[in-house]
Amino acid sequence: MDMQRITEKVLTGGRLTVDEGLMLAEEGDLYQLGFLANGIRRQRHPEPMVTYVIDRNINYTDICISACKFCAFFKPPEDPDGSVLSFAELAEKIEETKDLGGTQILLQGGLHPDKPLEFYEEMLGFIKSYKIHIHGFSPPEICHFASLSGLSVREVLVRLQRAGLDSIPGGGAEILCDRVRQETAPRKCSTDDWLGVMEEAHGLGMRTTATMMFGHVETMAERIEHLARVRALQDKTGGFTAFIPWPFQPDNTALSHIPKTTAFAYLKMLALSRIFLDNIDNIQASWVTQGPKIAQLSLFFGANDFGSTMIEENVVAAAGVGFRLSEQEIRALVHGAGCVPKQRRMDYSLV
Repeated sequence: MDMQRITEKVLTGGRLTVDEGLMLAEEGDLYQLGFLANGIRRQRHPEPMVTYVIDRNINYTDICISACKFCAFFKPPEDPDGSVLSFAELAEKIEETKDLGGTQILLQGGLHPDKPLEFYEEMLGFIKSYKIHIHGFSPPEICHFASLSGLSVREVLVRLQRAGLDSIPGGGAEILCDRVRQETAPRKCSTDDWLGVMEEAHGLGMRTTATMMFGHVETMAERIEHLARVRALQDKTGGFTAFIPWPFQPDNTALSHIPKTTAFAYLKMLALSRIFLDNIDNIQASWVTQGPKIAQLSLFFGANDFGSTMIEENVVAAAGVGFRLSEQEIRALVHGAGCVPKQRRMDYSLV
């Protein structure tokens, strides 16, 4: 197996094996990966359009029993500064989002030790009264609700869907490899649990996204394993709308000794994701962690989506990263890359 054969395979639309993906990751240079990823992006999205969504990331609580080593946002249950948003605070945030042209709420929070499932159903019902799409509760939260309520994941999802949940974000994936999960977040759901939630959600007709947070304790082989697990589930269900790889932000976390991922390494991983995930339509740039210029460059390394305007973002901000972009700035960056910006919904239909 050599690089030329892998390159030819990619150019002729062949599917990479795990070993080929690993060889491309370890031996391919930035330009080679960018060239291949950009070719796939243009093939998949021939029109020079880049999409984005206007939404707000609402973290309903920062109280969490998971205590992940990579998180700077959570408060342990005994911390007096921990809080849960009131419905009045939710209302204010939703109204502001709608005033800014927002079409959805990204709803995520810590794993609260003692809120019953009814609490979340009531919250969904309240948010839904504002006639807005709810993209909420990543797999670790769903698993947490299931274990607290004694219900199956499917029963929890059916109840949340009935209460107003429309789709599920891909958070809490980090690296889908149990060695890594045990080392960084032992109290969080396993790889199979994360994938199981997504499979059940897809079976109920919900679309979801998938993410990867890389650049901490994982190996390159474990990153490829992550991509392979996502690709295999997508083969089975077709339920993922997009994939979002983003680099770990170490500041203020228990892993603060780990050096930050460079823009160079980020672009390589982004391109590799686009090349390997041949059954996922959309790859998202991470301007939240990379800033506007690298995100603009991402559009030539496989990304076709600029993600969200993120009217509010707290988790990455807690790790000391403070990039902010308005809708106008996103549109200007997309225009600057020679593309046409278009506002979308969660399912990638255009507004």
